[in-house]
Amino acid sequence: MINDLPETDAQRLGSEIREVRKARGLTLKGLSDAVSCSTAYLSRIELGSAKVSAELLREISAALSVELDWFFPIQAGTGPLERRHVVRAGNRRNLSGMYTRTATELGFEDELLSSTLSGDCYLILSRFPPGAGSLPELTEGYTFEGEQHAIVVTGEVELRLGDEVIVLCQGDSFSYPSVIAHRFRNRTDKEATMVWAMSPVRISW
Repeated sequence: MINDLPETDAQRLGSEIREVRKARGLTLKGLSDAVSCSTAYLSRIELGSAKVSAELLREISAALSVELDWFFPIQAGTGPLERRHVVRAGNRRNLSGMYTRTATELGFEDELLSSTLSGDCYLILSRFPPGAGSLPELTEGYTFEGEQHAIVVTGEVELRLGDEVIVLCQGDSFSYPSVIAHRFRNRTDKEATMVWAMSPVRISW
């Protein structure tokens, strides 16, 4: 049965830590080895049954390469289900700060549209500034296990998929296994935006 009971502040914080840890591909032991905390105590923190000091939370934040603010999303609404599952446009969390590559290198910036990173997939809004990004050689394309689905909401985006160059216009959509080498760029003088569904949940750019 889906648990939609209101969470305590400790449970909510623990869930956020667990989500980022898993999205980073880290085990409990892997994270505990990087901070001054035992695996058992870290497990209790993630379950919301143990307190986390400000100092330890900063350690966890640094180990996961995420800003402290990530763990405290703005959850607005009158009811617990609304606060837990709805993300208002002004309350989206920036994903780009979690990536190992800069927005300049990638040619786009991402915002998380999903309310959590705990599901089997997650939804992203990508913004491609005018003329941002450069089409790399095929060997520079990104490849990883999973799948990607997206639709161009505004503007025009150039996709390098395998050895093909494909121009995507507003309303065009696509799906592909992300083991195919891929890169994007916006060669126009107007911003382009895309909405993505990606699986599995991973933060490894």
